Amino acid sequence: MDIPEFVAFPDLAAERVGSAVLAANDEFFARKENLIKSAHPVWKEGKYTNRGKWMDGWETRRRRTPGHDWAIVKLGMAGVVRGVVVDTSYFTGNYPEEISLDACSFDGNPSANRIQDEDVPWDPLLLQTRIKGDTQNYLPVDSKIRVTHVRLNIFPDGGVARLRVHGDVIPDENIFTSDKEVDLAALDHGGRVIASSDMHYGNPQNMILPGRSTHMGDGWETRRRRGPGHDWAVVKLGRRGLIHRVKLDTDHYKGNAPGSCMLEYTELESDTDLDNTEWTVLVPEVSLHADARHRWEDLSPAPATHVRLNIYPDGGVARLRLFGKAVS
Repeated sequence: MDIPEFVAFPDLAAERVGSAVLAANDEFFARKENLIKSAHPVWKEGKYTNRGKWMDGWETRRRRTPGHDWAIVKLGMAGVVRGVVVDTSYFTGNYPEEISLDACSFDGNPSANRIQDEDVPWDPLLLQTRIKGDTQNYLPVDSKIRVTHVRLNIFPDGGVARLRVHGDVIPDENIFTSDKEVDLAALDHGGRVIASSDMHYGNPQNMILPGRSTHMGDGWETRRRRGPGHDWAVVKLGRRGLIHRVKLDTDHYKGNAPGSCMLEYTELESDTDLDNTEWTVLVPEVSLHADARHRWEDLSPAPATHVRLNIYPDGGVARLRLFGKAVS
């Protein structure tokens, strides 16, 4: 099965960006929090709890009355949803026949009780759709509204292993209007890696995740290069801006850190101009240390919309931070 393009966009409901499952009408067999776990679902043969078979997902009891079950997720990053993945791995005779998805937008941080009030204006993102068991169901969404919460409805009951909500991050504009520097590349500020030479061992999107890297698989790592050239990744900034400081970490990359790196920037009207643009050096080529944090300050470039990280010849980068101020 071909994987749709929307999967390349960030998971707005990822646990590690601050998402949370606030409420569910039922979680008798398996906890609602499992829906957004970052790890892939697993099967444990012969493992049971005092309520039944242990399942790595959210599972409700068998419904004996009219209606359907639901779970509400607070998105860690507000945005416009492009598609969802409803993963029913290992749910073979106990998955829902159909699902639907609703969404709403809140300012602030409403409580679990508030989000369940009858006056909450839920808008449909995905109408009732048939799904399959023990598979990843890729469901595109046609929407233009910024949302902060989604409600997964399952018909009539059953189990879902994971829910991934892919889309464009639309951060709070106040982040960019203060006099303080902001990480223009951060995933939760709307930054996104839009191209790379290789992502064999780690997705380049990991470089702009919040927080420090937790292990070697939590960064961007390329395969061993056996020919000429070097690896690279292009970050589209959350906002056009002036980059004053750069941080690059090679945490956990001890025998596989790049030998050196160089950063360049450009200003583009559209991502489609990427192949024909001219790049300007932001940080000249400099040696890198393994399992270390690197800093470059007092940079004074022109406004940028995209930054290209070049690593020589290959290897792994844990985190990349591009601090500056947004400009109109």
